[in-house]
Amino acid sequence: MIRWRKGEVVRIRREWPGAVELDVAVPEGQCRALAYPALVGRPEPGDEVLLNTTALAMGLGTGGYAMVVALPNRLPQDPEGPGHLVKARYTPLQATVLGADEQDSPHHEILRDADSLDGMPVVVADLHSALPPILCGLYEASGGAPGVRVAYVMQDGGALPAWFSMACARLREIGWLAGVVTVGQAFGGDVEAVTTHTGLLAARHVLRADVAVVTQGPGNLGTGTRWGFSGVAAGEAVNAAAVLLGRPVAALRVSEGDLRERHLGVSHHSLTAYGRVALSRAHVPVPMLPGEFGERVRDQAELLAVRHELVAVPVAGLHEALRESPVRLSTMGRGLEEDLAYFLTSAAAGRFAASLLS
Repeated sequence: MIRWRKGEVVRIRREWPGAVELDVAVPEGQCRALAYPALVGRPEPGDEVLLNTTALAMGLGTGGYAMVVALPNRLPQDPEGPGHLVKARYTPLQATVLGADEQDSPHHEILRDADSLDGMPVVVADLHSALPPILCGLYEASGGAPGVRVAYVMQDGGALPAWFSMACARLREIGWLAGVVTVGQAFGGDVEAVTTHTGLLAARHVLRADVAVVTQGPGNLGTGTRWGFSGVAAGEAVNAAAVLLGRPVAALRVSEGDLRERHLGVSHHSLTAYGRVALSRAHVPVPMLPGEFGERVRDQAELLAVRHELVAVPVAGLHEALRESPVRLSTMGRGLEEDLAYFLTSAAAGRFAASLLS
């Protein structure tokens, strides 16, 4: 279940809002560890730390850190202020946060009877890695218009703390995101909410977003079965956006670099989430990729035409926009040139979402 280690902080490698990356000496040698100061306090060189090394031992990609569970000799102060939403519930690190939709929130009056997204485009994607290219496509199509406000609604299928995402921190810093809303068991966003529904309403009415992007946090759980993957929630997000009178845009997961048959072309994740789980109608941007691979993608996407509206989206100019991304582009360990089709498809969804704003 859990691999425990005690260690000593050797040095701080780097930090970004909400997270500190460390080198820690452990009995086996030295390892990379991550701490969330809001949960455990800020580690310093020489501090003893209690670590959970499970993900490190398993060799996980996005989760390949030892996680700091506690600084036993220097505990943080008790939290102050309101907040009754408990997230990571009934785990050793359950935390209370102030939810935008709870009674003590200054936004409770706004959200208490809120029932509409007012036609806001909601781009739904399977993987967290789709967020930066979606924004690249959106801002390329809108000419980088500073008036466009985009909120990221982070579901709990991957990482629970939003602080884990360096991309989110950077996109927030440069103004590409007006804010992050963490929903379900996810936490650490600019705004906390109970469900995807209230998260979307908070994106619209609290963050004043023009567009929302919904994906799980970094990481992804998959079992190689039709239904056993965390991206099933993408279909539920389409339903949530539609029932709240938003305009759902279902971004396809497409890969030319992933040689597993179930993910080559249009991933079975998209075909299941949008073709079986999403009961509400959505726009499905289909990138006009060249050659036989592009034909494969268009043929696979046709399986969704019974339930959704397929929209052909040109990809000319998107490669250049992706090269200018303010954050590193990576999906499943592959960069932009290693799986260009993935990033072009996500950017095409952003480009189409921008067209809904005019």
